[in-house]
Amino acid sequence: MNIRFLAHTADVRMELEGKSLQELYTLAVKGMGEILKKDFCTQSNNFSKNVTVDIHASDYTNLLIDFLSDVLSISYVEKAIFCSVHILEFSEYNIKAEIKGSDVKMFDEEIKAVTYHEANVYKDKEDQIWKTCIIFDI
Repeated sequence: MNIRFLAHTADVRMELEGKSLQELYTLAVKGMGEILKKDFCTQSNNFSKNVTVDIHASDYTNLLIDFLSDVLSISYVEKAIFCSVHILEFSEYNIKAEIKGSDVKMFDEEIKAVTYHEANVYKDKEDQIWKTCIIFDI
């Protein structure tokens, strides 16, 4: 529904809003892909790579950060950017998803880490939208 990038010293700060938790997680992967290579996820629809990711964590926030960290690691190992997420299983403590992406020759930006700083997945009581902020160490 909404991805917004904000200036942050030596980091990239990304605010996300989604109608559902699944949409929030999907937007987070797409947003991270856009940091790695500008406009890659908005232009690419033919994905040549499929990887299944299965993550367990203590809550939605840790689950999201751990999920993104795993996708980031896979991106560097596979030399690919992942833009699409098909969630197979989802709960407060687990996400199993198939991520889809394509090979790249190089990344525009190197993300060193997905941080827990400011991360907090919550549902806004007023507009019933799921929200979070993620800071990427670059």
